[in-house]
Amino acid sequence: MTTGFYWDEKCFWHGGGNYAGTLPLGGYVQPLAAGGLPEDPEAKRRMVNLMRATGLWEELDPQSAPPATWEEMARVHPESYLREFREASNQGGGELGLRAPFAAGGFEIAALSAGLSVAALEGVLTGRHRNAYALSRPPGHHCLPEFPNGFCLLSNLGIAIESALAKGLAARVAVIDWDVHHGNGTEAIFYDRPEVLTISLHQERNYPLDTGGAEDRGSEEGLGANMNIPLPPGTGHKGYLEAMERLVLPAVEAFAPDIIVIACGYDAGANDPLGRMLATAETFSAMTRQVMAAAEALCGGRLMMAHEGGYSEVYVPFCGHAVLQEMAGSETSAGDPLGATFAARQPGAVFDGFVSDWIAGLKAGFDAP
Repeated sequence: MTTGFYWDEKCFWHGGGNYAGTLPLGGYVQPLAAGGLPEDPEAKRRMVNLMRATGLWEELDPQSAPPATWEEMARVHPESYLREFREASNQGGGELGLRAPFAAGGFEIAALSAGLSVAALEGVLTGRHRNAYALSRPPGHHCLPEFPNGFCLLSNLGIAIESALAKGLAARVAVIDWDVHHGNGTEAIFYDRPEVLTISLHQERNYPLDTGGAEDRGSEEGLGANMNIPLPPGTGHKGYLEAMERLVLPAVEAFAPDIIVIACGYDAGANDPLGRMLATAETFSAMTRQVMAAAEALCGGRLMMAHEGGYSEVYVPFCGHAVLQEMAGSETSAGDPLGATFAARQPGAVFDGFVSDWIAGLKAGFDAP
């Protein structure tokens, strides 16, 4: 079995909105030369180009997928929201929620983005692929059932997981979100559900400002099935791997999932404009090795990833290549042209100790009765 890579050129055509970075134009906010939100297609398109240039592309199984169906989307999103989104899209585009603009045809592109995740997850669960990656765009992990948010118009992973559960392809799903921002949408969808474990590692008080606290552990039957791991700015390579080892992987092991799903954002990268976490391509490579080993031990190696954030057009392709290289078990490397620079900028021993104590404090809170 190969590594499935689900993508579609049409997802790169999503756009819309009068923004300069994350600021709406108007008043004293001037347009940028490049224009628009940080969530543009180039980081993802360049990731595909890099894999083609190195030859890693030939070691994957690249393909598109059908858009998510209305029924699949309606398992997560109220039909009233889907109708409003579709109508605005048909009328030329607009903006719903917060920082989630779209142009004409945006509804169809968002449905296609969700469909890539649906197909990638199903491909792994049915044994078609050893593991799979969905290059979903627009992203999805901030989208609440009725409120698009933070560049996210539909919950790609929420739709995919609900589809897999409804088809009986899985009974227990563990979601690990290592995007630099809190996965508030995925959390909200499954907050009272015991069959889906949601874990989010994120920069503390980055985005959204009012979610992501370690005290939020789920509710009702889902109490204990949500884990937020807010980390301090500058956590760095060692801190991420320690958080995975001491907090994330034990929680996943105790949950015993049928598959591990990763909300794979690269905005913890050291030069990302929307994060301050100093992760490197090797950080993402090492975390991928960690979750692959956990998947082998717990659920027959079943692992699926969906692309979320990551806004450095230069660096995201190298981080993504490193992840896909690990997933495919390939020796085809793109290297890391910024690796030596970012390694030299990693936190020193004193700050590493501070992060280790921070993680220990979180662990004590999670372990408390």
